[in-house]
Amino acid sequence: MQCDNCGKEGAFIRKVTKTFGKGDDLLVIEDVPIIHCPHCHENYLTAETVHELDDIRRARKGATRRSVDVSIFAA
Repeated sequence: MQCDNCGKEGAFIRKVTKTFGKGDDLLVIEDVPIIHCPHCHENYLTAETVHELDDIRRARKGATRRSVDVSIFAA
């Protein structure tokens, strides 16, 4: 796959976890496909992925409740 940023071949799709909001409004979306380029180290989303993320966030489509541990970074 060709990188849209630097134009070199070798970009590939990685799955990541994205978080939106905070507190009671926190939404975690797993397995979000991003395009990663090993040459320029750019990560980016396709327009289709962005639209799907917007749909998921708006309707909380497919969301299930899970409890998560939360820590605060204090150096």
